[in-house]
Amino acid sequence: MDKSKRLFLKPKRSLRRRLPPIQSGDRIDYRNMSLISRFISEQGKILSRRMNRLTLKQQRLITIAIKQARILSLLPFLNNERQFEKSELVTRTMGLRTRKK
Repeated sequence: MDKSKRLFLKPKRSLRRRLPPIQSGDRIDYRNMSLISRFISEQGKILSRRMNRLTLKQQRLITIAIKQARILSLLPFLNNERQFEKSELVTRTMGLRTRKK
């Protein structure tokens, strides 16, 4: 095969269809915590549509459901337990260092 023809050939990639994260029977609702919790990061942020592999309509419904659950205090607005642990450790060690001097 000529080099000029090789440039136009696309490399073959295996196409593996991923299963959709929301099945057709699942109802997107603020009370469905098992479904909603899959679309929230460890920090409590709503994950992007690309990461979730959702359609635009599904992402909008998930976002509204998460916000409703937060307002009704079913979900926390922030999950910063690790930040508090780190700041406590820093203040403890800083306090010990100043006392030893």
